[in-house]
Amino acid sequence: MKTHDSVSVLIFNSTRESFILVKQFRPAVYMCECARQGILPALMTTGDDSPESQVPTELLPASAGVTYELCAGIVDKPGLSLQEIAKEEILEECGYNVPAENLQKITSYRSGVGVTGSKHTMFYVEVSDDLHVGSGGGEAKEGELIEVVQVPVKDWQTFVFDELIPKTAGVNFAFMWFHNNIIPQLQAAKCLSSSS
Repeated sequence: MKTHDSVSVLIFNSTRESFILVKQFRPAVYMCECARQGILPALMTTGDDSPESQVPTELLPASAGVTYELCAGIVDKPGLSLQEIAKEEILEECGYNVPAENLQKITSYRSGVGVTGSKHTMFYVEVSDDLHVGSGGGEAKEGELIEVVQVPVKDWQTFVFDELIPKTAGVNFAFMWFHNNIIPQLQAAKCLSSSS
């Protein structure tokens, strides 16, 4: 299987001291959860034997396929840098208009190695409420239905280790990276401002 490379962004809103994530339905997650619970839907037909006439007799709620994720997108726009693609995704999905040069690369790695082996690049950006120019939610014409959510930084560890919250490994990695690399800078800045 061949897929596009991709980008994702850990967004930290300094005004709210929160991470900005997206929450969306993923068909593959839904079907895996159905299989895990033994509910791969048995099909009944509505009269004829065409595939369109087959409807599942038992379903899980759509929430079984919803995951919390970093703002992300595929690399499918020739001529745009990875930062420019990430900037567009932040605006489309989360409603923040950030300068591309503010995006800090965290790392690149291979994703989907059992199936695709595509390259994924993760960025970090700090935003504030004054950069929020739209509602986000993704591109409806592309079939995206995205909910923008906030996770307070103080709750990062609870969020990461709560197995009942469906999330990607990228979220966990990014939160841990933030804790190790950005929190010390924020604490140092607070110490400097309080001592002046």
